[in-house]
Amino acid sequence: MREAALRLFAIDGIGEVRAGDDLATLLVDALAEQGELSLETGDVVVVTSKVVAKSEGRMVRFDPADPTAKASLVESESTRVLRRRGDLLITETAHGFVCANAGVDLSNVEEGWAVLLPVDPDRSARRLRAELRRRLGVEVAVVISDTFGRAWRLGVTDVAIGSAGIVGIVDLRGTPDANGRILEATEICVVDELASAADLVMGKASNVPAVVIRGAREEWLREGSVGSEVIRTPDEDLFR
Repeated sequence: MREAALRLFAIDGIGEVRAGDDLATLLVDALAEQGELSLETGDVVVVTSKVVAKSEGRMVRFDPADPTAKASLVESESTRVLRRRGDLLITETAHGFVCANAGVDLSNVEEGWAVLLPVDPDRSARRLRAELRRRLGVEVAVVISDTFGRAWRLGVTDVAIGSAGIVGIVDLRGTPDANGRILEATEICVVDELASAADLVMGKASNVPAVVIRGAREEWLREGSVGSEVIRTPDEDLFR
């Protein structure tokens, strides 16, 4: 019987990330300090969008005492507002993401500051992957994760907003299930599932912004993109 297992390892010791920091350097240094963990070809490195955004200078000041300040910031990061309820806005971003408050994040950041989403998360993932390859000589995949809610379920989960070196969707349509019946609609969002698994190791308040996932299937490890594979276009969306 084929053994199938994923192992997840937290990358500790990255510390506070600031604008201009080289994220690859922070990861490589943290891995060296950790000692017992090193990257291997075939690993998937999941990094939170927050540390990517911080390193890219995607932080802005706003006045928390101004009740309109957050809404104005959210609207400036949105291409359109889909729903409003109190101070919660469901918006579509320039990336094509439909999410709460355009992904503007006030958690784990100093008061009076907000963290925005990276401008191009797929590009950020490609750059980080290339730099890890250059420095460590390993072929890894990179997934950039963020926390999203779901329209018909309570609670939040992490999803992929950017990726490189790993397929976004595994399309099982046209293949047989365990009973030989041909699947007609099954497409697995592998990058979302890996991002969600990594979040179980990261936690929300433990200052662990990166996780190594080992054991990804070899056929997953090819060029991929959240933007081109995962985002549903408006003409395919029954709810917009």
